[in-house]
Amino acid sequence: MHIEHGVVTGAKLLLSLGTAAAAGLTTLKMAAEAAVEKGIPSLAARSALSTAAVFTFFQVLPHHPVGVSEVHLILGSTLFLLFGAAPAAIGLALGLLLQGLFFVPTDLPQYGMNVTTLLVPLFGLRMLAARIIAPGTAYVDLSYAQALKLSTAYQGGIVAWVGFWALYGHGFEAANLAAIGSFGVAYMSVVLLEPLVDLAVLAAAKSLKGLDKSGIVTPRLHNAA
Repeated sequence: MHIEHGVVTGAKLLLSLGTAAAAGLTTLKMAAEAAVEKGIPSLAARSALSTAAVFTFFQVLPHHPVGVSEVHLILGSTLFLLFGAAPAAIGLALGLLLQGLFFVPTDLPQYGMNVTTLLVPLFGLRMLAARIIAPGTAYVDLSYAQALKLSTAYQGGIVAWVGFWALYGHGFEAANLAAIGSFGVAYMSVVLLEPLVDLAVLAAAKSLKGLDKSGIVTPRLHNAA
């Protein structure tokens, strides 16, 4: 997910700085809570693993420009289920930044839009998980239906934000609406694939004894809340 160059330009980019700052402050608040819950070393380890995973998703896995953005396998719900909300948010922000700094510096002006588009749906995913996953359920015991709801919420949020930025930049022109529509349709492949990846990763995590005591995964992965 990278907003194409020229979608939002000039003074309009200031809004993306504000939304990115708000997302960053929310991430810091969640990180402070995670540090209290499991300790700073665990938070740092999970954030580092999440960052490495995001960098790999963006730089190594296939990605194709479609309409106003690019279609990526972001696996935001997978990161959330494995590492927790704060490490996932840190990983998304830092992984995206590292890719921009070292490989695609032309994406840096769009960083505020891109990081907002990645993080705000994650915050929504966190709230949804609290509603649809019973307190006595560890993440490794999720059903396909629950994984699908989480993935759909996250990816739907990304499509919505991409659409917002495109409309903010170019309005309701026919060509712009068509570009938004083509991106949304193409992104359906990610929505369908991500729950399967989630369940495969959770099944693998369930079979790894002692992982819950390592500090490199969220405590909720193996333990009921």
